[in-house]
Amino acid sequence: MGGKKMDLLRGTLDLLILQVLQLEPLHGVAVADRIRQVTKGTFDVPAGSLFPALHRLEQEGWIEGEWSLDNGRRIKSYALTPSGRKQLASEKRAWNRTVEAVGLVIDLASE
Repeated sequence: MGGKKMDLLRGTLDLLILQVLQLEPLHGVAVADRIRQVTKGTFDVPAGSLFPALHRLEQEGWIEGEWSLDNGRRIKSYALTPSGRKQLASEKRAWNRTVEAVGLVIDLASE
């Protein structure tokens, strides 16, 4: 998949953030780094999209942030909440329905 960068589809950033945070708590830049790493550079989430999304997910109660010091710098790490785990499961189901529906349309073109 690597090589060419793609724009994230509307609504997929929340899914990616929740999935990455399911594995372990991370600070914002580490979330973006992990998404870039796992997608082999296909998705590079800019700070202007990432931090508003983290803030929104925190307001929804799906993630919780905790401030700490790292080399003298204050950083905020985020962890998935139980409500966030439920939301992640819901987002995965919705994503799978989307993939299936798009696949049906694509297959239609090859009939």
